Amino acid sequence: MNLSGLHLNAAAPASPATAPAAGATGAPMRQAPSGGAMLTSLIPFALIFVVFYFLLIAPQRKQQKELERMLAALKKGDRVVTSGGLHGTIVEFKEADRTVVLEIAQGVRVTVSRSAVTTVKQVGAQ
Repeated sequence: MNLSGLHLNAAAPASPATAPAAGATGAPMRQAPSGGAMLTSLIPFALIFVVFYFLLIAPQRKQQKELERMLAALKKGDRVVTSGGLHGTIVEFKEADRTVVLEIAQGVRVTVSRSAVTTVKQVGAQ
């Protein structure tokens, strides 16, 4: 291998104008984010919150209000289903402890919490 035509030039020393300051690492300096950049970085989080609100929070609040209206409108004779799966007819209300008495079969009555009623199957005639 013939290297006679190869000329190696030593790197020229850096001029004082282009030389890094004493103690510098040579990495570019980062500036603190400005107010506009910080606002721009918060926009995705705000959008995620808005999406969560309209897809999760608002429908849940609407469903909760409907359940509260249904519980307020209960009356004797309504056929209901409880969260435990009991099907029965409301025969009595006990407002003191917020319970209802259901007749689940002829002569068989159980007392359940009013909040345990999840569905009104048939509105009573009374």
